[in-house]
Amino acid sequence: MVEIKGDMLEGGGQLLRISTAISAIMKNPLTITNIRANRKPPGLRAQHLNAVKAIGRLTSAEIEGLTIGSNQIKFTPKISVGGNLKIDIQTAGSTSLILQALMPVMAFSPEPVSLELSGGTNNSKAPAIDYVQNVVMPIINKMGYQGSVDLLKRGFYPRGMGRIIASCNPIEKLKPIILTEMGNPVKLWGLAYSCRLPSHISERMAKSAQKLLAQEGYDAMIITESLKECDNKCSIDPGCGIILFSSLSSGGILGSDALGKLGKPAEKVGEEAASQMLHSLEQSAPIDRFLSDQLIIYAALADNKSEIKVTELTLHTLTCIELCKQLLGTTFEIYGRIGEPSHIICNGIGVCNKNIF
Repeated sequence: MVEIKGDMLEGGGQLLRISTAISAIMKNPLTITNIRANRKPPGLRAQHLNAVKAIGRLTSAEIEGLTIGSNQIKFTPKISVGGNLKIDIQTAGSTSLILQALMPVMAFSPEPVSLELSGGTNNSKAPAIDYVQNVVMPIINKMGYQGSVDLLKRGFYPRGMGRIIASCNPIEKLKPIILTEMGNPVKLWGLAYSCRLPSHISERMAKSAQKLLAQEGYDAMIITESLKECDNKCSIDPGCGIILFSSLSSGGILGSDALGKLGKPAEKVGEEAASQMLHSLEQSAPIDRFLSDQLIIYAALADNKSEIKVTELTLHTLTCIELCKQLLGTTFEIYGRIGEPSHIICNGIGVCNKNIF
């Protein structure tokens, strides 16, 4: 049985999510020790527990040590299944991060999977669900993935209670991805949203982002959404934010976002997202820092060689690369240094979904 040290490199929940996903797909038993050892508090939290439990349900797995605060688990996958799953995180924990763990496994199931998730949809330390919909899904679908994500209700800190539905059809094999040229921005758009707040909040976020982008020659179409208590999509707790996207002629999509908080002017929120986008556009790379780590597992599982150029090499990306090396035997070439634009080459192992034959 393979053992992974949970305090390796980034050493957070991502390591747990990716390693159990790979274990589930490959049907290789796995032990993870020192889970989130450098975090406070260490060990499993609710969203990590729910992610592993859901992966276990998709693979009929035997799991030892799956309790809040546990610093070690033993994951033994058995038979892959599909069907419908419902997961309630019961906190504002990120639904996007749970999806990060489940989406690869869903693709290698024997039948379609529909997943309903309740929790946080827009969190300060996780990709917004809007980012998953508009950046992650279009890019991995280019690799042969067949999935979609729908937002039914927003969820903010502290109670969460947002709702999303993710669906995926099983695939035979993933295709490699080549995205090394940025090309030109062909469309810049976004959404400024608010729930249970005055409508001028979203309008001010949008205007400030548009103003900063216009100063650099970019014309952005930003839609405003101000949801009230009577709207089904409106969150339980008040919240707001803005998310921006840039479609590139090369086929890449860049994303940036910012969340509002008490005492933070709406103009500042808009400027923050616009500044992030401008920084990404300056790097001449078609893959942003938030997508790069999420693409690694797909490139490793795919057939043949994938190549991507990223706006910034992060510790999260390096952690995913190291996990794929250890658990899949994938080889990588990295040209660049952490914190800088980098070129990553991955020689995928071409995993075939034996569950659908």
